[in-house]
Amino acid sequence: MAWRWVLAAILATSSLSLLGSAYDEFTSDTLINNVVQDPITSRLYVGTVNALYQLDQSLHPEAHTRTGPELDNRQCTPPVTSCEEAVETDNHNKLLLIHPSKDTLIVCGSLYRGICSLRNLSNVEQLLYFSDTKGEKSYVASAEESVSVVGVMSYYFKDKGNFTVAKGYGSHDSTKLISTRILQVHSDWVLFESIIEASAVQSNPFTLRYLHDFRHVFKDEGFVYFLFSRTLGAQDSGTKNFTFISRMCENDHNYYSYTELQLNCSAGNKYNKVQAVVFVVFSSDDDSTSSAVCMYPLRAINQRLVEIIGACYSTKGQINNKSAVYSPYSSKSDELCKIEKECGAEFLPSPLASRAEFALATDPVFTKKGLMTAVAVAVETEHAVAFLGTTLGEVLVLKLHLSTSPEVYGRAPGENTGDKVNKNLLFDTSLTHLYITTEKKVPVQACHLKTDCQSCVAQKDPYCGWCVLQGKCTRKGDCPRAEDDNTWLWSPNQQCVQIQAFNPPNLSCRKTECIACVTSEWQCQWNAQDHTCSDRDVSVDGADSCPQFENPDPHLIPVGYLIPISFQGKNLDIYKSLFDLFPLLSLLSLSSTSPPALLYLLSILLSPFYPLHSPPPPLSHSTFSLSLYPPPLPFLSPILPSPLSPLTLSSFSPSSSPLHLLVVLYNCSLGREDCSLCKNADPKYSCVWCANMRSCVYRELCRSQEPAQCPNPKITEIIPRFGPLNGGIVVTIKGSNLGIKKEDIKKVTVAGVDCVHQGDRYSVSTRYSDSGGVIIDSNASDPIPEKVSPLKGPVAGGTVITISGKHLDTANKNDVIVTVGGTPCEVLSFGSEITCETGVYKGQKVPLESLRVSVKYGKSTTKDVPVTFNFQYSENPKLTDYSPKTSFVCPEVNDQPPLSPQGRGFSKAMTAEEAQAFVGDASCKVTILQDDKLFLEAPSTQPRARSKRQRRDTSSDPLDLTIKFGNGEWVVGSVNYERKYEVPLAIIIPAVIVPMLLFIAVSVYCYRRKSQQAEREYEKVKHQLDHLEESVRDRCKKEFTDLMIEMEDQTNDLSEARIPFLDYKTYTDRVFFLPSKDGDNDVMITGKLDIPEGRKVIVAQALNQFSNLLNSKTFLINFIKTLEGRPDFNARSRVYFASLLTVALHGKLEYYTDIMRSLLLELMEEYVHSKNPKLMLRRSETVVERMLCNWMSICLYQFLRDSAGEPLYKLFKAIKHQVEKGPVDAKMKKAKYTLNDTGLLGDDVEYCVLTLQVLVHGEGPDVTPVKVLNCDTISQVKEKIIEQVYRNLPYSQRPKVDSVALEWRPGSTGQILSDMDLTSQKEGRWKRLNTLAHYNVRDNATLVLSRVLHTHRQFHQNQDSHEEKNALLEDDKVFHLVRPADELDEVKSKRGSLKAKATTKAIAEIYLTRLLSVKGTLQQFVDDFFRSVLCSGAVVPPAVKYFFDFLDEQALKHDNVEEETVHIWKTNSLPMRFWVNILKNPHFIFDVHVTEVVDASLSVIAQTFMDACTKTEHKLSRESPSNKLLYAKEISTYKKMVDDYYKGIKQMVPVSDQDMNTHLAEVSREHTDTLNTQAALHQLYQYASKYYDGIIQSLDDDPAAQSKQLTLRLQQIAAALENKVTDL
Repeated sequence: MAWRWVLAAILATSSLSLLGSAYDEFTSDTLINNVVQDPITSRLYVGTVNALYQLDQSLHPEAHTRTGPELDNRQCTPPVTSCEEAVETDNHNKLLLIHPSKDTLIVCGSLYRGICSLRNLSNVEQLLYFSDTKGEKSYVASAEESVSVVGVMSYYFKDKGNFTVAKGYGSHDSTKLISTRILQVHSDWVLFESIIEASAVQSNPFTLRYLHDFRHVFKDEGFVYFLFSRTLGAQDSGTKNFTFISRMCENDHNYYSYTELQLNCSAGNKYNKVQAVVFVVFSSDDDSTSSAVCMYPLRAINQRLVEIIGACYSTKGQINNKSAVYSPYSSKSDELCKIEKECGAEFLPSPLASRAEFALATDPVFTKKGLMTAVAVAVETEHAVAFLGTTLGEVLVLKLHLSTSPEVYGRAPGENTGDKVNKNLLFDTSLTHLYITTEKKVPVQACHLKTDCQSCVAQKDPYCGWCVLQGKCTRKGDCPRAEDDNTWLWSPNQQCVQIQAFNPPNLSCRKTECIACVTSEWQCQWNAQDHTCSDRDVSVDGADSCPQFENPDPHLIPVGYLIPISFQGKNLDIYKSLFDLFPLLSLLSLSSTSPPALLYLLSILLSPFYPLHSPPPPLSHSTFSLSLYPPPLPFLSPILPSPLSPLTLSSFSPSSSPLHLLVVLYNCSLGREDCSLCKNADPKYSCVWCANMRSCVYRELCRSQEPAQCPNPKITEIIPRFGPLNGGIVVTIKGSNLGIKKEDIKKVTVAGVDCVHQGDRYSVSTRYSDSGGVIIDSNASDPIPEKVSPLKGPVAGGTVITISGKHLDTANKNDVIVTVGGTPCEVLSFGSEITCETGVYKGQKVPLESLRVSVKYGKSTTKDVPVTFNFQYSENPKLTDYSPKTSFVCPEVNDQPPLSPQGRGFSKAMTAEEAQAFVGDASCKVTILQDDKLFLEAPSTQPRARSKRQRRDTSSDPLDLTIKFGNGEWVVGSVNYERKYEVPLAIIIPAVIVPMLLFIAVSVYCYRRKSQQAEREYEKVKHQLDHLEESVRDRCKKEFTDLMIEMEDQTNDLSEARIPFLDYKTYTDRVFFLPSKDGDNDVMITGKLDIPEGRKVIVAQALNQFSNLLNSKTFLINFIKTLEGRPDFNARSRVYFASLLTVALHGKLEYYTDIMRSLLLELMEEYVHSKNPKLMLRRSETVVERMLCNWMSICLYQFLRDSAGEPLYKLFKAIKHQVEKGPVDAKMKKAKYTLNDTGLLGDDVEYCVLTLQVLVHGEGPDVTPVKVLNCDTISQVKEKIIEQVYRNLPYSQRPKVDSVALEWRPGSTGQILSDMDLTSQKEGRWKRLNTLAHYNVRDNATLVLSRVLHTHRQFHQNQDSHEEKNALLEDDKVFHLVRPADELDEVKSKRGSLKAKATTKAIAEIYLTRLLSVKGTLQQFVDDFFRSVLCSGAVVPPAVKYFFDFLDEQALKHDNVEEETVHIWKTNSLPMRFWVNILKNPHFIFDVHVTEVVDASLSVIAQTFMDACTKTEHKLSRESPSNKLLYAKEISTYKKMVDDYYKGIKQMVPVSDQDMNTHLAEVSREHTDTLNTQAALHQLYQYASKYYDGIIQSLDDDPAAQSKQLTLRLQQIAAALENKVTDL
């Protein structure tokens, strides 16, 4: 049987009230899965099996696309091109979501593991995005038809779309029940990837525990709600379902706020399984023949959820001493109610669910035999109306809150199809119709079916009421004045209106026309005697009885000839005699479309055809004759609009309406200027050509005989005068007497060549057109187009191009066709140049090639513009911005002194280039235009006045200064030019020479004085420089001495046990995995794998098999190459994969080394033969490069502990001590003492050293002296105190700054010190962090350090005032030592003088001498570290010698590898890849904390180390960075150390493979057990699973792998790890 799935709509309006319930429907050949509606456009999107439809709101299809079937199999991993099990599979639509801001539709199906796509919301046929190559992270929906999927657009990033999806668990699905998916590429995420990598809400893949069936999802006030049913646990699996509603914060990134609440419908929860949504339709697992509707106010749901969550905060999860909550998705029941975060008291460590005893229960509001499957609720006139879908295809209409027991008052109009109504029951955007999927849009009411008040009111339908004013049954919104009392009747208690009587019985008749009177609806009658309309019985009854005039004769009247006009009367027998007609004919006039004043009525004669003495015949047969004398022809002709003018003969009476008779007045001569035109006139007009009068006149007006033939033809004009040689153009010949009809033209030749006569373009006597052939004539010349301008335009067309050349005006405009690459170009003008407008380019893409411009003349001549002037179509321009964005109506200009006018609104819509200014008649340049003023440059010479009158009046008066903005012009002032007077030469010479001599004398004196002053200044500056140099020298010496003494105090007892070395596992974790995107939370550092207890044994066995497989070199090489061949295996993934591989193979480091050697050989071959060899090993672009880095880190760990660790630790401590002895800005992260110029504190900060006596609360009475600075913030003071008090503990075991409080007790009461409180100083919008100086703490003050519990801190925070909280939150307006320049300071600095700026810069660079001071202080420690690393005379790790020999050996095998290249290889493999990393990150090897300020100085030393290892010579200049200049002198020494180190290693005794393997085996034996090998194998398998098909294909193509059955082994491992059921 073929099933039809129908989505139908019944449209019911008042205009269709007689047509019954006609409805529109949409029919699908396959099952309809989902229906959604765009709230903006009201379009419907229907997802069915194998198809997607786009419908308008009346269910008319607009677009559709096929989505299946396609080749697929649930066992296959997309893409399925290489999957042999793939078969034709139906695509069930699982999810439709509208993303209106991006105009996209999210479509998810069951194919390809539930991958989604994006389609155009305006046209679903357009696919915007689909990819099946992104792996498991892009699987959104479920591949199984029975698994439900719901989704809602949600919030995660403000500027990036995403949606939250909830789905049940299928056997091939992800375990995540709820996930948030991103809708655009961001960071490392791809489209549809889950933003939350480790969802807190997920099912157990090995035990189908809950069997979720999600039904609906919605959002409200920042929360997302999910409605679903599930079982309660493993013991109930597959037996009984229970309904839950869950809630979580929309911006909860980890789903910690997720909480489930059980919903019970009926006291015993008989109806336990949700069917639809908070009105919910329930069914029963125990009784499938009944169902119920329950109502849960959202307020009650939220209140109960707050109680459940609050129980965790206050009573450890208990209510009334009963356990109220449990965690359905976590096994950590002991930490269930441990609070980790706060979000309005919504965040807990794991999701919660209410116990059954605390479910939200309610009684059903309606029950019914049979199953209800859908519900939709609307509010109409303050009444809730529920529409309930059933399995029988019915839609019941349930009225709620009208009485204590709701009732079904009707069924939705439409046909009962008998098919199940599915969950897609939704209203249209206007809430006037309901869409039912059975699959119908039906009206929510059918008011029009009730035709009387009683039946309308009796149905008790909240949608329908009786509209008294319109007299019909309507909705309240359709009834005018419905809010007035007794106007729209709804309740049965309201009385219907009944009309019992009315007065008067009829209305008066006031019609003034006979026909209008007798045809009125009031049964009026016409009184023929007094010509009035009344309701009395009189003689005229009916329109045919009215007196009328008709049939004028003749109908045609020539101008200038007297012709009598007669007409007949009808129904005139009601009059006694003809004289009774005089009132009717009292006024008779002739009207026309011409001005009526020019028409004359000469006489009106009434001539009845009977003797006056005989009895008169009936007046109905009387004929009236009128003689009309039109005006003379010369007077009338100019005002006649045409040869034929209609005239109206009208009669008027004071009491009757006009009766109109139409006649036509015509003029033979108008439009018939010659004989041919005259003879062509219609014979009915009797027009003849009168030779004597030489004009066309009425026959009776011509006194001579009409000639038999017309005069000879006369040609007056030929268009065009020029044409192409090939002919083919249209020639138009104009003249007179050119024939009466087109057949009169026998032959036309042009220059002896025949032309084809075009009869359809012939005009009698005046014009005929011909198409010419090939012409040989002096006036025939071919056009030559030469140039085109412009040569580029958009593909949308509209570009006006100009074609220039020779003889382009050949032919005429209509003969010319211009095309651009075949695209028409509309000709705009034609002449010596041709302009045309380009059309829209019809191609799919913008053409890369330029297109030929062609000009076609007629049918035979086509000329192309030269190729050099081809036209190029380009991309359409895109408007991104516009300026100005404001304008003025009229700016105000004030009269101000010239050349600087002031006013208001100048710059609103003008720029300085657009504004105009004039002095007299000369234009001034506007240099600066501001909103309130502008500045001008006046002409250098005096201009003339603008008007001639001013020029005559005076030549020396002030000239007007005129400002012009657009069309507005203002005279704002005047400008005076001083006159030049001629001075005699005898006066000029002395006047110039004398001052010049005086100037020379003064200059010499000043020069000598300045020179002496400069010498004194020079001596002074020299003395100051000497003093500064001596000061710097003494300072460096003093500070170095102090540092050495203090370092000696700290390192006297420094030994291996006192240096806080990290253990091997922590060291490798930090080196390998700390730089990953998860940092400290990486699974390799935490070691936490989410493996169910029942599966751990199986997983462990499978991972051991996978470890054995990795020990197959064939498999591992194929594995690595397959991954590196995939484009989505990026650099970060390569680094992480190599680190995982290092841990996984740590037990066999010799095998790991062998793999690394093999891969390095291949990499070396690639670089030597196809790339630049010097670039090898520069970056970690391949897996083997990261493997080498890890290998070095493993082999050099013991060397770090034994040799290089101590000097490195001393260097770190020295830098830290030197930095902290001076001020450090806590916000800007700048210090007075540093090696990094960018981190240098460029201000002199006053400070003094304080020694505090610190007492630790709870640890005895002993005090610890601690040196701090009075400018230190409280947090900095805490750090220094913790550093000193707990100096014997590693950093990880010390208390953190946030966990301690500092109390100062200057007197009897103590004061808690904090960085920010209500006493913090304010400077404008900025707040200064509190320091010891702020609290006025003195030297030797006693402070108490105490631990702060979390609860105490929370209590104190709750006690803070609102103002203090805001102060703590405004970090961007907080400073410590130096306040950043805000906007006001920037404005001031812009206005400052150049001298001030130069002074500021000079002062800033004076502080660079501090870099020298710090460098000199730390020099010894830097040298010690470099020597420990670069000294070949001491102990050299065997791995270094082994690997360097390997590089030297390979270099000898290749002729093109130079010594410098080998030096670069060694540098990239050891110093750059290992030592620089350790130097910049001491916390990789030590348990210390590296601050940003210390890190800045370490970066300078690391850069120096890198410069020392390169062969490139660094040319230094004044523009070189300060850190380069700082160690410029020492670089050469360090370079020599590196060269000697490499040479010394080369001369050492080689390390054999056996010795190296022995060393590596010892490392493996000693440390492998401490590493997370199982976690590494588990993570490695994720890559194998992601690229499973590619790996299988690679193994199948490798004969060695086939012989070892590696493919089978990997398939067995996959089956075990992924719990797959395979055919193995």
